[in-house]
Amino acid sequence: MKVVPIPVRSDNYAYLLIDEDSKKAAAVDPYDVPKVVASAQELGLEIVACITTHHHDDHSGGNHLFANQFPHAPIYGGSEKVKSVTEIVKDADAFNVGSLEVKCLATPCHTQDSICYYVTDRSSPGIAPVVFTGDTLFTGGCGRFFEGDGTHMHAALTYLGTLPDSTLVYSGHEYTAGNLSFSRSIDPENKALPRLQELVNAHEITQGFGTIGDEKEWNVFMRLGSDAVGKATNGTSEPAIMDELREMKNGFRG
Repeated sequence: MKVVPIPVRSDNYAYLLIDEDSKKAAAVDPYDVPKVVASAQELGLEIVACITTHHHDDHSGGNHLFANQFPHAPIYGGSEKVKSVTEIVKDADAFNVGSLEVKCLATPCHTQDSICYYVTDRSSPGIAPVVFTGDTLFTGGCGRFFEGDGTHMHAALTYLGTLPDSTLVYSGHEYTAGNLSFSRSIDPENKALPRLQELVNAHEITQGFGTIGDEKEWNVFMRLGSDAVGKATNGTSEPAIMDELREMKNGFRG
């Protein structure tokens, strides 16, 4: 298994999810179809599917062109709002890309049709699994609650936290530097934040270097029970703390 990030728009990511044995690939959120196809051709890949994390245009906006160019390839998504969707998936559904198994994880909040995709390689069990989190989980942060609230996002991130700690995270946007700044304002003594700073310093594209285990250590939205987050907020429950923390992040200008 291999994942190739493809920057699109100003800070979005599309991805190629590749089964290296068969050279088959799925395009994840291929907003810029020509750019994604060019990357696939350069790598000698056959694109066999489109995987969509949610219906927002900066993620599903390329699906119509994808459908025209690859009429026999399924387009997976969480609702009929996903452009050109052919396969509506729900929690615990699964499908294959070559020898890769893709499991669907429903994480409604940013949108009600947000789906994260957890991928394992059946031909190489020693390879770390990956998860495509769209705008639900970012490196060091989480998405805005456009169609949900703190209860929804708390449930979504708790669910993602049950994945193996070794799972590599690929999110929908490059927001890591800003998320780091916010985390420092909330949890300045967190000993994991220097590692996140090193990641930001070393890589223009930070996706695929952090894991679910890392997120549990450096992401304030996955550390709602920590003393530092508790002191920075007034919530009496973790969902309430999540709501307050998101409001703080919305107004943060660090």
